[in-house]
Amino acid sequence: MLLRELRARIGEVVPGGRVLAEELLGLASRIDLVVAEPSGRVTLLLLGAEGEDLALVGRALAQRAWVEERLPDWLQLAPGLPLRSEAGVRACLLCPSFCAETRAAARALGADALALVSLRGLREGARTALWLAPEEGSRPARAAAPAPAPRPQPPVLAPAPPLFRTGLSDADLGLSPAELEDLEPA
Repeated sequence: MLLRELRARIGEVVPGGRVLAEELLGLASRIDLVVAEPSGRVTLLLLGAEGEDLALVGRALAQRAWVEERLPDWLQLAPGLPLRSEAGVRACLLCPSFCAETRAAARALGADALALVSLRGLREGARTALWLAPEEGSRPARAAAPAPAPRPQPPVLAPAPPLFRTGLSDADLGLSPAELEDLEPA
């Protein structure tokens, strides 16, 4: 469900981006989304949970190197792909929050190599909405960046009535993401 919602809002993370692949098996783990930018550059989106952000930096660097090596082959196999080898590969990490070390690593690598986007799921009754906010300095130099705007705050939602009289949460029930998705209204 999270990837489906993210795909629908890909332009907020990669302006003008086009999703090419989802859950692609990369070097030793999956790349959540592979996106083509209008410039022909590839952006890899990697999702992480709270506290996984610093480890995700290492995964992102490894996956970037893996994709860069294979990009000429991809273009030979599918010459119609809207990619250019010389445009390079960028990684974008999406996590609920980022520690100081992750932010420092992203600054050291530069926005053309690694971007950070805060990603949170907010409950609206039985529905979950995504909140996306690029971290300061995560916009690539190639794009004309507007003056920095104040960082958006998550929308304030009216408290939803409890879904269960017992007060159990989704986590208390121990349901898998697929089971939770089955319970959500269409």
